[in-house]
Amino acid sequence: MRNLRLAMAQINCTVGDLDGNVNKIVSNLRRAREEGADIVAFPELATTGYPPEDLLLKPQFVADNLASLHQIVKATKGIAVYLGFVDRGPRGIYNAGAFIENGRPKKIYHKINLPNYAVFDEKRYFRPGDKPQVVNYKGLKIGLGICEDIWVEGGPYLDEVKLGAGLILNINASPYHKGKLKDRQKLLSKRARESKTPVVYVNMVGGQDELVFDGGSMVFDRQGRILACARQYEEELLILSSDQTPGKAEWLDENAEVYGALKLGVKDYVNKNGFRDVLIGVS
Repeated sequence: MRNLRLAMAQINCTVGDLDGNVNKIVSNLRRAREEGADIVAFPELATTGYPPEDLLLKPQFVADNLASLHQIVKATKGIAVYLGFVDRGPRGIYNAGAFIENGRPKKIYHKINLPNYAVFDEKRYFRPGDKPQVVNYKGLKIGLGICEDIWVEGGPYLDEVKLGAGLILNINASPYHKGKLKDRQKLLSKRARESKTPVVYVNMVGGQDELVFDGGSMVFDRQGRILACARQYEEELLILSSDQTPGKAEWLDENAEVYGALKLGVKDYVNKNGFRDVLIGVS
């Protein structure tokens, strides 16, 4: 990561609000460029929000999402961007990531490991990718990944390291449950150590129906030490420079963590559904 300034855009996306999501992406992209970032990374399925579920069965929605990506591409002059969107091919649709550099898509990655347990239902909608992807950016080879790809033991990150990747860039929509943040930290530290490669983990933040995305985006060096972390339950544009020294993440305690999830979940449920009034019944 020598001489590289990397921005992690931990944003709150809304399912189905393509215009709103694009505006938020472009706004953060411009801010990252103004602050001298070389690359800015956004969460998984940032164009559509997560999880888009049965909206994915509507061909027009998928087409509109691709048009949204085109709008973002036009705004990337002078900066590189990695973000999630829905790609379309002859065999179906893909949970995808686009690496865009200076106004043109440079590499498209299709998520290989599709989760289909607990709250996840991705195999219903998406085709799995079958090819690890490494992109060369300013002499640095970057391995691309999406969420579950870093959770699965022996996932595509190892193949990408074999292809010369000096950095793993993983974008996510990882929902909260009690203790999840510490689980992520432990796992990502292990992945960095076993691959001997820095790992960047950009997570979504916000509430979406019964799910809450808690943010807490992180960066690890090749020894598994945490270099930087974003706040929990808040949008943030976190910029990491190559001369940053390792620092310990300051997470909320368990009670504050649970309370933060409840607050954000209720707030976004009300606001994203456009409710004007709320009636609270106490018994």
